[in-house]
Amino acid sequence: MSSKTEPQASSRFERFLYLVERMGNKVPHPVILFLSLMLLVIVLSYVLQLAGLTIDHQRIDPVTHKVEYVSTSIRSLLSAEGVRFIFESVVPNFINFAPVGIILVAMIGIGLAERSGLITAVIRKIVDVAPRQAITAIIVALGVMSSIASDAGYLVLIPLGAAAFHSLGRHPFAGLAAAFAGVAAAFGVNFFVKPIDGVLAEMTNDALKLVDSSRSIALTSNLFFGIVSSVALIAVCTWITDWIVEPRLGKYEGSAANTTQRGVSAAENRGLFYALIAGIACLLLLAGLSLPANAPLRNPETGTLIGDSPFMNSLVFMIMLFFLVTGIAYGVGAKTLRSVDEILDAITKSFADLGSLLFLFFVISQFVAYFNYSNIGTIVALQLANTLPEGLGSVPLLLGFILVGVILCFPIPSILPKWAIMAPIFVPLFLRLGIDPEVVLAAYRVSDSPPNVINPLLPHFALVVGFARQYDKEAGIGTIIALMLPYAIYTLIAWLVVFFAWFLLGLPFGPT
Repeated sequence: MSSKTEPQASSRFERFLYLVERMGNKVPHPVILFLSLMLLVIVLSYVLQLAGLTIDHQRIDPVTHKVEYVSTSIRSLLSAEGVRFIFESVVPNFINFAPVGIILVAMIGIGLAERSGLITAVIRKIVDVAPRQAITAIIVALGVMSSIASDAGYLVLIPLGAAAFHSLGRHPFAGLAAAFAGVAAAFGVNFFVKPIDGVLAEMTNDALKLVDSSRSIALTSNLFFGIVSSVALIAVCTWITDWIVEPRLGKYEGSAANTTQRGVSAAENRGLFYALIAGIACLLLLAGLSLPANAPLRNPETGTLIGDSPFMNSLVFMIMLFFLVTGIAYGVGAKTLRSVDEILDAITKSFADLGSLLFLFFVISQFVAYFNYSNIGTIVALQLANTLPEGLGSVPLLLGFILVGVILCFPIPSILPKWAIMAPIFVPLFLRLGIDPEVVLAAYRVSDSPPNVINPLLPHFALVVGFARQYDKEAGIGTIIALMLPYAIYTLIAWLVVFFAWFLLGLPFGPT
């Protein structure tokens, strides 16, 4: 999509999307936007504290997972304590901002793999082998499954999706959108149990103890629902990409280098073979450290592999290691990396390319810290939660709960902080109405993910804008919001249908 060549809109919805894009792209540079939001939060925190906003509620401590009764008030950033926080927290805010560590560690391996030519060769090989009609579904499915590795899908799959479509002569934004939809719009579910499931289940059980200490839900309480939801969302996102997004984009006429040639050269084939052998060796090493009883990467106390374990906590490092090993092996085989100096130079240049993104992350990290300190998001969440009356029937109440969750996604885009606030309120409420906690957790998953793809406050949204600018220098926040709005709307609608059909049919949400 390029603002220079806007195709003729053929429907009201397309005209609306172009309006969203134009208006969104009038928003200042993301750095200026988040600096403005920081100033807004500072002023609002002062004004709202003067108004005396305070609310008593239950919450789950994010560290101990214990339910506690607290009184939350707005904290002014212009008070003496607030000013001290602004000055003292700058470095910790940036260091503790999760995307920073993830991208710096992951790019050691991914950057080397890209500069050695491995990623390009793999894309060509996939394009050469996979049916053209299946590429979209494959990219979306990989995006859905990437949530096992937490946020790593944003770094790996989104640029890969764009590059794969570009190599096929298709619009790279369509591939970017398909990957982004799989990674973000379906983040709450998967075909497998993922690390976040253990935390969500534990927080749900903590809230459940407020009314019934004898009950609990398992790590797999939403597994059946997650599997079926994954299939449905893959189908919906594939349909949106091929029938709505890509036709609207038209033919790509940007200046990015086109790699539409099919197949790989003899040197590239040799490099891929070396990378395959190295990759298998790396996976065997990781398996040896993970699969046997009492393996180092299992939880030393419980012996578990999935959940709270060194294996799950080191997935980003393992991804880095895998790409580093295979990238070096490919470079040796294809003769694109001929010395240790060239390997180190490739890694160094990958870090150099991250300069503008890291500065943006610095600004975003300060905004997130100020917003969390002020308690504005918590107060908004609690006030919205209190707007739902208990006298409604189960279906309207669940629908209202999902809509509240959707609204809260914008000020609080992270899945865990929202649930820490909502679980102690809604789990007991729904239990008194005879609705099981695993149903409430499934409904929360539905509310959490679809808005991610149109939320500029999502920490990784700026990263997606950066990927888009590789193909269109004029791409901005409005470009991505307009691109992803169909996914946000249709995935939410489809997921609501799946959820309420599941609930009304009385199907088990997971193993009992």
